[in-house]
Amino acid sequence: MSTIVTGIIVGVVGLGIGALAATTIFTKKLQKRSLKVLQEAEEKAEIIKKEKMLAAKEKFFQMKSEHEKQMQERTNKVVQIENKIKEQQRSNSQRTEELQKKGSELAAAKENLNRQTERLAVRQQEVEKTFRQSVERLEHIAGLSAEQAKAQLIETLVDEARSEAAGKIMDIVEETKLTANQQAKKIIVQSIQRTAAEVAIENTVTVFNLENEEVKGRIIGREGRNIRTIESLTGVEIIIDDSPDAILLSCFDPVRREVARLSLHKLVTDGRIHPARIEEVVAKTKKQLEQEVIEIGKKTCIDLGIVNLHPELIRMVGKMKYRSSYGQNLLQHSREVANLCATMASELGLNAKIAKRAGLLHDIGKVPDSEPELPHALLGMKLAEKCKEKPEVCNAIGAHHDEAEMDSLYAPIVQVCDAISGARPGARREVVEAYINRLNKLEELAMSYNGVMKTYAIQAGRELRVIVAAEKISDQEASQLSFDLSKKIQTEMVFPGMIKVTVIRETRAVNFAK
Repeated sequence: MSTIVTGIIVGVVGLGIGALAATTIFTKKLQKRSLKVLQEAEEKAEIIKKEKMLAAKEKFFQMKSEHEKQMQERTNKVVQIENKIKEQQRSNSQRTEELQKKGSELAAAKENLNRQTERLAVRQQEVEKTFRQSVERLEHIAGLSAEQAKAQLIETLVDEARSEAAGKIMDIVEETKLTANQQAKKIIVQSIQRTAAEVAIENTVTVFNLENEEVKGRIIGREGRNIRTIESLTGVEIIIDDSPDAILLSCFDPVRREVARLSLHKLVTDGRIHPARIEEVVAKTKKQLEQEVIEIGKKTCIDLGIVNLHPELIRMVGKMKYRSSYGQNLLQHSREVANLCATMASELGLNAKIAKRAGLLHDIGKVPDSEPELPHALLGMKLAEKCKEKPEVCNAIGAHHDEAEMDSLYAPIVQVCDAISGARPGARREVVEAYINRLNKLEELAMSYNGVMKTYAIQAGRELRVIVAAEKISDQEASQLSFDLSKKIQTEMVFPGMIKVTVIRETRAVNFAK
């Protein structure tokens, strides 16, 4: 047993000695390897150190060369600047020398000028003395002072200048009148020739044709209630006489006549004619006619090329179709005036669109919804201003009968074209009695002046010829009479177009040879 234990102890000791020996050997090997790694690291470090030193030297030499190069460039620039400064100094010194030289020359010239000025002053005094002596001699010889002679000379020259100027002014005025008249006639004739217009006369009576006589009784109704209803609703007088198959609708308002005609047509076609049906048909017809009026206004604006017109003005333009002025259809008249205005404005170099617009709207004051106490021209101008029309258009509307002051050339153009349209043969008509009364009043107005011997209204009342006594009225008074008479006619009478007033004064010497 002890042997075994001893063996085990010996084995353990042997193992410990072997392990210690192995550890010693491993430690030596590890030391050798560490020394070797350390040597290698030192060698590599030495190599890297040498490489870094070389790189640093190269960088140093490179930076040194660049610095030397920059210093050389700066040195060159400094040298150049010094050269320029030296050059400027030399130039300045030369200029200074030149200025000093010129200053001395100017001083000499100034001294010379002073001497000449003194000589001129002495010479001027001598000339003034001689002039005074000459003036005194002339005054003594002429018996007039210098101021008196100057005044006479100025007065003579002024009179001559005035005389010559008056003559030239008369020549210019006469030439201008001749040229202006010729040009105006040319423009008016061209405008009339280029604008073709139909002539239509509106009546105050519309004939409504019937299929047979039985319809008359149905229109009259029991105890006349149907006809009274139609007349009260439309404001039209219905005349039923012995005319076969026809009745007459009489009214001065064409719109009412048209409403009555269309309503009767619908009632007769439908066959049901009684007061309730009449009220219904008349109400529908009025609405239909109102819509038709707007369509007519739009179509008129499209035909004339007028855009951006206010809806209220479009409606009034459409209503013109059912209005008349002295028998002339108002819409046809306004279209004709619009075309004439556009043509005349183009000839004068003005805006044709503005002129056409003013021509179309110049009579809208004749178709108002109410009846204000204003002339139609001023009423039309207010309506146009309310609808935001241009000032030129508003002024042309208000001034086309001289009821407002003309502010632009469009106003006289509209006035002239309105007169041209109304003066076309057959365009307008008047009641015979009113026509005769107007002629008589024209002649009576002329006869109310002193010195008037005879008066004649000719050219259908468009010209008034007045014959005056030569011994009572001079030429200037005859001219004044023509002017006063035209103003009086314009103030006291109402007439279409315009009236030409001609005053004739002549002296006759009569002898007989026997």
